[in-house]
Amino acid sequence: MSGALRMRKGLDDVPAYKQGRPASVLEGEESFKISSNENPYPPLPAVVDAVAATLTGMNRYPEFAATALTARVAARFDVAPENIVFGAGSVEVVSQLIRATSAPGNEVVFAWRSFEAYPMLVRTAGAVPVEVPLNADHGHDLDAMLTAVTERTSLIMVCNPNNPTGTTVGAEELTAFLDAVPAHVTVLLDEAYVHFNRRPDTAVGIAAFRAHPNVVVAHTFSKAYGLAGMRVGYAIAPALLVAAMRKMAIPFGVTTPAQIAALASLEAEDELQVRVDALIGERERIVAALSAQGWQLPETETNFLWFPLGDDTTAALEVFEAHGLSVRGFAGEGLRATIAETQANNRLLDTAAELVSRGLTGGCTVAAAS
Repeated sequence: MSGALRMRKGLDDVPAYKQGRPASVLEGEESFKISSNENPYPPLPAVVDAVAATLTGMNRYPEFAATALTARVAARFDVAPENIVFGAGSVEVVSQLIRATSAPGNEVVFAWRSFEAYPMLVRTAGAVPVEVPLNADHGHDLDAMLTAVTERTSLIMVCNPNNPTGTTVGAEELTAFLDAVPAHVTVLLDEAYVHFNRRPDTAVGIAAFRAHPNVVVAHTFSKAYGLAGMRVGYAIAPALLVAAMRKMAIPFGVTTPAQIAALASLEAEDELQVRVDALIGERERIVAALSAQGWQLPETETNFLWFPLGDDTTAALEVFEAHGLSVRGFAGEGLRATIAETQANNRLLDTAAELVSRGLTGGCTVAAAS
């Protein structure tokens, strides 16, 4: 028999996820990958030891229910275990949620630009992504998102802080937004970068979950906890929705080493907080130095910076590559650079200064302070 293989229709409309690239190798100099928002610190020794102790059992399947980890997270947030669902990273948890709430033809509303995987996950579920442009400050335009809600809307996703712009949503504006969202529409608060958020009046996901029966909160161990390679994230959600999300979960997706690493990290949060504080300190140092160069960038409450360079983005990426730095670029829009090792951060400042000298700033600078 002959003929073309049958493929699912509509795949041409699904954008492929692009992982951050390694940096170009510079002769005689170290290169840095600051394109993936990874934590630059290695795992804590206690976490490494806990994971190592699990390796002799790798011939066994992990516990699908992640009972111990579920109990630990539930106790931390004072919710029932029935309100917790895990996945292979928060991106898989978001995928579970989309597929549990949205059938073909449903619409999923989110800001754009936001997390790059959102449109991919929505389309692979057969739903329709509704991308609402960010406001002039590169943050969520919640009024416009409300206007975008129709009778077909099944889910709204709010990334707070937002990836890749670093901007945040305030508590009062989120409350007003949630009060106006139809009760049957689920609202996801994606808090992947919550540990880096120091905005005093920020919206807090768990508070919104307690106050609104249609709210889901997603967290990850990839960023602040430094477990990006372990792939473990979770959602706090209404019990009925958690049961549906678990049906969508990849069986055994959260491995035993990942579960143990997450548990050990939760036990070592005081040590991890020192690292988070150090990264925030580096963020503040770099933001101040960039301001002294004349840069006017959006607020950031994350472990990265957003340079809205517009048409200068592609040329700016070449300058970063020449300095041995890989950053996350979005042609015609801007680029995102992770706060990383001190040496990498200093290289970022040198690169930014060269962009200013070459006029590759997308209009994001004013005269530098004298």
